[in-house]
Amino acid sequence: MPNRLAAETSPYLRQHADNPVDWYPWGDEALAAAREQDKPILLSIGYSACHWCHVMAHESFEDAEVAAQMNASFINVKVDREERPDLDQIYQTAHSLLTRRNGGWPLTMFLAPDQAPFFGGTYFPKTAHRGMPGFIDLLPQIAAAYRNQRGDITQQSTALLAAFEQTLPPPAGGELSAIPLDVALRELKNIFDEDEGGIGAAPKFPHPSELDFCLRRAVDVRDDYARGMVRLTLTKMAEGGICDQLGGGFCRYSVDAHWTIPHFEKMLYDNGPLLHLYSDLWLVEPQPLFARTVSDTAAWAMREMQASVNPSEGGYCSSLDADSEHVEGKFYVWTPDEVVTRVSADEYAVTAPHYGLDVRANFEHEFWHLRVTKPLATVAKRLDIPLERAQQLLDSARAKLFTVREARVRPGRDDKVLTSWNALMIKGMARAARAFGNTTWLASARKAQAFVRSTLWRDGRLLATYKDGTAHLNAYLDDYAFLLNAQLELLQHEFKKADLDWACALADVLLEQFEDRALGGFFFVSHDHERLLHRTKTGRDHATPSGNGIAALALNRLGHLVGEPRYNEAARRTLQAFKLLLDNEPMGHTSLCAALEEELTPADIVILRGDGAAQWQRELNRHYLPHALVLAIPDDVSELPAVLAKPVSGTVNAFVCRGVTCLAPIADVASLLALLNSWPAQVG
Repeated sequence: MPNRLAAETSPYLRQHADNPVDWYPWGDEALAAAREQDKPILLSIGYSACHWCHVMAHESFEDAEVAAQMNASFINVKVDREERPDLDQIYQTAHSLLTRRNGGWPLTMFLAPDQAPFFGGTYFPKTAHRGMPGFIDLLPQIAAAYRNQRGDITQQSTALLAAFEQTLPPPAGGELSAIPLDVALRELKNIFDEDEGGIGAAPKFPHPSELDFCLRRAVDVRDDYARGMVRLTLTKMAEGGICDQLGGGFCRYSVDAHWTIPHFEKMLYDNGPLLHLYSDLWLVEPQPLFARTVSDTAAWAMREMQASVNPSEGGYCSSLDADSEHVEGKFYVWTPDEVVTRVSADEYAVTAPHYGLDVRANFEHEFWHLRVTKPLATVAKRLDIPLERAQQLLDSARAKLFTVREARVRPGRDDKVLTSWNALMIKGMARAARAFGNTTWLASARKAQAFVRSTLWRDGRLLATYKDGTAHLNAYLDDYAFLLNAQLELLQHEFKKADLDWACALADVLLEQFEDRALGGFFFVSHDHERLLHRTKTGRDHATPSGNGIAALALNRLGHLVGEPRYNEAARRTLQAFKLLLDNEPMGHTSLCAALEEELTPADIVILRGDGAAQWQRELNRHYLPHALVLAIPDDVSELPAVLAKPVSGTVNAFVCRGVTCLAPIADVASLLALLNSWPAQVG
């Protein structure tokens, strides 16, 4: 019989519904059972696209012998870290404090009934293997420790709770300065891979927040090296195996330093910010590779993450698994024999050297994962054909191989709709649409925005997740901050008063439900959230940008946009709350650094009114203006905030406000561009 997980919305939890383990979802029932039966909680946190989560499930959770031990001695709780990032943050931190090692997934923690952890790890094999203890041997030891060492466990829990308090940002005084901006860029340069691109060594992650910061600083302070960091990294990624050369979209990370072999899962939260970043770089350096990467990634998002969902719905799905048929990467890899029989001889002559099919296998010693190994121009020259002809042959071969691949057993898709991740993709698609003038991409972003608003916005509050007709879970800081930021992007396409009003409503909830009113900054969960072991407040960027950083940036911009000082003051309090971390660890807080830039020198608010305003906006969209918000407001829009309620005349006028200072109207677009490009090279 299925266990309790069969009724859950999370595809990851449902994957475990037929386990012999008596799983509970996290909630009052599980916590009450632990108290009443005086059993420790075995907490297992993972997610649908996680390879090692699947491995541990097959080895242990599907095994009757292991399940019998789990059921006899523990209250077993399964958590989807994507639906419950609040729990994941707490217990990843606890794992780090207990073991002095980095965490990851699957996360395996053992808790007392009061939620306090006393032992933990990540993946455990069923039996001891390569120095790792066997799960089946560990379980009775943990159960015995809980029975016989209560005093030690209580003492450890007290120390752990004290250590949790030390993870909150310490209060700091003094004036904000631009020093962290310079230090962060210098530190990023110090760990930049000058040969292969990327921040740090293998495994190589995309780091879009850090690269976005580098690109802004490159323009702000005229730093060619910083610009080159972004160019080299995005070039290597686009040509590497981390980028799906046939279907578009980026995998989670590369296991090697050369971007060749990825961990094959595809996450929505990577691809949204990368769409934004590649679009921005294309505006700075309009190379065909960057345009093609944006186009392929946007097409993937619409085809595989949005269009195949119920047509009446428009949200983006969460992720694609790394595995198919229980084998990581099987869907994506090839042999030369497979390829040569599917394409023409002329197509193969181009495809094989371009994608490395003419050199030794790069995956598991017997398969080829496609990546660019020889530039197409080099291949064309060797074949003595025009570059245009080589491109035609490559495009034809790619289309044929894509069709073949579509007939394979596909990786699983986690089709729940997460508010925060959708916000990242809405912003990415909208940014790409604005840079390239692509109305199809804008329509995709608008479709997702409409879905979030109609389905996940209830009674003036957001819900965190949706699946199969059910939206639930109190939303988190990231949901509000990322969605507010996405609204500001959409307002720069076509001004809609409803979008502005929703942005203000989101900002109001941030201040009312998430702000630390005593010390500044925003908690990850709202004031009315369920009571957990700890309430986190972090400013560090991880795989997704910091909610505090994005909230501070977006609130500051919105405050200047609508003339609401409460938003600006909350942004300033956030930066003050994290000042010590910005001073000491700026490289880990680049989203907060972006907010700091615009606290010291506010973004330009550009209001276009009059006939031809939309045409001016399209002209401005062709330029990289990271510190400007450009709104073309139709003449018939009324009831605007005073900052936006500029007079309308027959011709276009641009009104530019910098902080609390508004400049004289500007009547030609060239003068406007010159002004916007003069955003101070040195801030502070």
